[in-house]
Amino acid sequence: MIRAIIFDLDNTLVDFIAMKHAAIQAAILAMVDAGLKIPKDEAEKKIYKIYDEEGIEDQKVFDKFLTKEFGQIDYRIHAAGIIGYRRAREAALVLYPHVQLALMELVKRGLRLAVVSDAPRLQAWLRLCQLKLHHFFDVVITYDDTKKRKPDPEPFVRALEILKVNCHETIMVGDWVERDIIGAKSLNIKTVFARYGDRFDTENSGADYEINDILELLDIVDKLSPQ
Repeated sequence: MIRAIIFDLDNTLVDFIAMKHAAIQAAILAMVDAGLKIPKDEAEKKIYKIYDEEGIEDQKVFDKFLTKEFGQIDYRIHAAGIIGYRRAREAALVLYPHVQLALMELVKRGLRLAVVSDAPRLQAWLRLCQLKLHHFFDVVITYDDTKKRKPDPEPFVRALEILKVNCHETIMVGDWVERDIIGAKSLNIKTVFARYGDRFDTENSGADYEINDILELLDIVDKLSPQ
């Protein structure tokens, strides 16, 4: 019997990479308009290099980019980039198809829902609230809550404790094999690979199940929890 579902957030519920790409491009255009004298393609490569080094959630990426290029921050350019980024982020942050419907159906089935994400606490909650998902989840565990990133078991264990469920009563749904699938499997949690969010051209996920649409999760839940 399945009593709870744990979801990864980015690239499982939210199309995070599409949002990030659109926001960075908008920020660069705004900085160029404000006086940045670097070709757009070159600026994009340098910004993503900082993300590679510091993490994709780095909140100081434009500070570091401008300081590295010019030795100081030009606040006209800096502010323009931040505004451009925020406007594009709000417009480009979208759910994958059928996410709202799937979550509603899971709640109707009486399941408890959680998010376990490596994102910072505020950023995770901002995304959930902006997309009106925050009411669906009984618990949201972020990096700030445990200071551990998946596949470390601690974020999963914290979610299970708050949900008051056992590993064998739980399914983990995620797009990243090395973090979501391996992390959950280490605790014998059943795993579902969200192939629709895969960014690594994964051939063999090693998950118990794979889905190409989140609605397919309902059939898995029904199969594992027969009436």
